[in-house]
This record gives sequence, C-alpha cells and structure tokens, in this order.
Amino acid sequence: MASIRSCVSVKPAAAASPVKYRSARVGLEPRSLRISCSSSSSYLGSGGDDCRGVSSSGRGNSVVGLVGDGLLGRRGGGRRVVAMCSAEMEGVRHGGGAAVASVPAASLPERAKVVALVAAVMLLCNADRVVMSVAVVPFAAQYGWSSSFLGIVQSSFLWGYVFSSMVGGALADRYGGKKVMAGAAALWSLATFLTPWAASQSTMMLLAVRALFGLAEGVAFPTMSTFLPKWFPIHERATAVGISMGGFHLGNVISFLATPIIMSHIGLAGTFAFFASLGYLWLSLWMFNVESDPLDSRTISKSELQLILAGRSASKVQGSKFPSLREILSKIEMWAIIVANVVNNWGYFVLLSWMPVYFKTVYNVNLKQAAWFSAIPWAVMALSGYVAGASADFLIKSGFSVARVRKIMQSIGFIGPGVSLLCLRFAQTPSVAAVLMTTALSLSSFSQAGYFCNVQDIAPKYAGSLHGLTNGIGTVAAIVSTIGTGYFVEWLGSFQAFLTLTAVLYFSATIFYNTYATGDLIFD
Repeated sequence: MASIRSCVSVKPAAAASPVKYRSARVGLEPRSLRISCSSSSSYLGSGGDDCRGVSSSGRGNSVVGLVGDGLLGRRGGGRRVVAMCSAEMEGVRHGGGAAVASVPAASLPERAKVVALVAAVMLLCNADRVVMSVAVVPFAAQYGWSSSFLGIVQSSFLWGYVFSSMVGGALADRYGGKKVMAGAAALWSLATFLTPWAASQSTMMLLAVRALFGLAEGVAFPTMSTFLPKWFPIHERATAVGISMGGFHLGNVISFLATPIIMSHIGLAGTFAFFASLGYLWLSLWMFNVESDPLDSRTISKSELQLILAGRSASKVQGSKFPSLREILSKIEMWAIIVANVVNNWGYFVLLSWMPVYFKTVYNVNLKQAAWFSAIPWAVMALSGYVAGASADFLIKSGFSVARVRKIMQSIGFIGPGVSLLCLRFAQTPSVAAVLMTTALSLSSFSQAGYFCNVQDIAPKYAGSLHGLTNGIGTVAAIVSTIGTGYFVEWLGSFQAFLTLTAVLYFSATIFYNTYATGDLIFD
C-alpha cells in the first residue's frame, strides 16, 4: 500500500502551477494513495479539518490523483484543489519490481555541490584565459610582436567566442547544461594545451587555436544562465550567480599569480599543459556528480526538491514558442540588458587583457610584480560579487521590487568603475593604481546582480538563449575595445585616453539602464 503523509497546504488549483514528476524516467507505478494531513479544506473529503480517508480508487465523492509536486483533488462537481505534499511515498513500485527507497535528507544540500562545481569550472574558464594575458609578454619578446599585434592576439579568442556565445544558450536549453558545459570544458582545455605549439608554428595557427579556445569558452556564461535557475529558487539566484562568478574572478587571481611561477619552473608549454590538465580533472567530477535538472537527480532530498520547484518562475503559457529576433529586439527592456552587457564587456576585457601590460608600460614593473598588482583587484572582485548577490537576494526577500534591486546593483556596477578609471590619471605609483583598479573591478561585480540576473527575470524560459544573444553582441564590443586599446596606446602613447572613453560609456549606460530596465516577465 502506498501512502503519502504530511500534506502541508491546500490551494485552489487555479493559483497553482504544479510541475509534473518525471515518473516515466523511473517507471513509478503508484498502486493506491492515501492522504493523511492536518490542513483543512472545504473542497476535500467531507469538508472537515482533516483529509484522511481520500483514496485514489475513486470511491465516494472525492477523487485524488498525483499531478506533480502535489495532489490534485476534485469533489463531485466542485472546484479542484492542489494539496502540496512533502512526505515520502512508501511502497511505490519501480517498473513493477522492487520498491524505490526514498533519498534521505543530505547534510550538504545538493545545490551546494552544484554551485561549487559551477564555480570551479568558471574558475578554470577564466584562469585559462589569463594564462595568455601573462604569457603574451614573453611571447611578444620571443616573436617580436608590436603593441597593435598584441591587441590582435589578445582579441583572437573573442572571434570564436562571439559565435558560440550566441548559440551556447540555445544548446544548453535543448540538450541540458551538464552536457554542453562538459563538452565546452573539454574543448577549451585542448585548445589551451595546443597554444604554445601553435605559436611556434605560425601566426595564423596561433590565431586559429585561440579562436577555437574562444569558441569553446563562449558557451560557459549562457550555459550557466540556463543551469543555475533550474537548481536555485529566485530568492537564492543572485547569490548562486555571485558564488559562481566569484570562482570566475578567482581564476584571474590564481592564474595571474601562479603563471609566472610555473613558467619559471617548467616553461611556457608546461604552464599551458598544467592548466589544461586541471580542466580534465574537473570534467571527471562533473560527469558523475551533477544533473542538468534537479528532477533528474537521484541524490537530492525531497525537501530540497520541493524548495527548488516552489521557487521557480512559473510560465503562464505552456508550449509557447521561442520569440523571433524581431520581437526580441522590439522590446526596449531587452535593449537595456544588451547595452549594459556591451559596456560591461567593453570595460572588463580592457582590464583583463591589458592590465599586466599597463603596469609594465606605465610603471615599469617586472612580470612577477605586474602579476601581483593585476591579481589583487580580481581577488577583491571575487568577494564583492558574492556580497552583491547576497545583498540583492536580501533586498528582494525584504520586499523591494526586482526591478528596483536590479537598477541599484547595476548603478553601483557602472558608476563605481567609471569614477575609478577617471581617477587613474592622478595615480603616481603602481600601489595607488592597484587600489583604483581594485575599486573599479570590485564595484563592477555588482553588475552580476544587475543586468546578468535581469535576463532570468524577464525571460526565465529562454534565459540561456537570450543571455547568449546579448553576450554575443557584447563580445563584439569586447573585440573592439581590446584591439582599440592597442592602437590607442601606439597612437597616443598613453592608456588614459581609452580609459576615459570607457568611463564615459559606463555613465551613459547607467542612465539608459535605469530608464528602461524592468523586472517584469516580458517573454513567456
């Protein structure tokens, strides 16, 4: 006999949006269901304070059926209700065979393991990028590259990145974040390993391998945007993004500091091989410990699954089609996110690609010193990103509207870096410059709780695809800024003019985002 205990609430069906269990996956065959709960309802049983005695056999006036994370009941010709249950089903048959044991509540929530592995792959994603930012200095000395060609080499990974970021979200939406992220990590680790060999062959071979590297890495962010909303309720989402992006920024720190040391011991080729091997180590953990959706997980507890499902953004229209590109671009709210992504990528990649060169050129520090000055801002950024996410989630839970919270976070994320970059012209020492860079990057991390999460607010069903689209457009800006910095430095002999232009873009984007951004559902 199968029984369900502890019904915790009874709601009108019109107000509920139950999610169906994937019972076909495990062949669940409930034979007989009995409700035992303390919740009262005038629609179940005889209208008393107890719903005991209602069975799936259909005897009497009430019929109850399992429909997702609760029970659907109908009394005679009356209204339907949904009884949300959290307790286990005992004696449920698995494919007609032995009973499936319930998964006990784990001491460590499954979503904690998930976000840890996502943070780890984002760390490797950025660490593998930064290896080239540091190694480009000895590469340039070895092969005689000019400043303008340095910009081309630094931007070459973005050539592949711009294409894959547009389709990465769609791939994750269709095939699941687990498979797409695994394939991406395997490919960019291979490209990382091949980079020194490609540089020794020819310029074109190097650019091709770096473009392949970008093609694989472009999938990471839109896949993360698809993956995290499935595992985290809306009031934990910004924190999950903050932790994941904290790993991403720690990749900068680890790579900036470790690369010169590793390079001095095992050379350029050994350094790239070391970071590539870490990618394959992560891959072995990911494939056996994570599922694309908590509904597919065999280790998640029922209480955690219920929490996740209850906090998901509900879609009002079932089976709706993906909006056309014309419809997407016709929404000014979407343009607010696009503009924010463009400006964020512009500033971010200028600092990522040119920071070691900046400290070496302006303050004449050696490579190891430049690595230290470059790493400090990213270390603080990793922490501030988590603070931004936790603060945003706290404000939402405290009653602030989603739109207001996103605008507050985005304003901090743009005005702070803009002011800091303008102040760099007054920095006389590398220490002062490092403080200003640290301020700029730590405050820019508040964008993670702004436009980055805003995609999930306005289009939860298509978050991966739309994030890929906006990130693809933003990557074009990153290419322009990365190459443009090299030409500006060569032309004017100074970084400051380009940093001033970047600050102006930050301020302009702040006004645009605050005017047009929203937290309401736009694409259902």
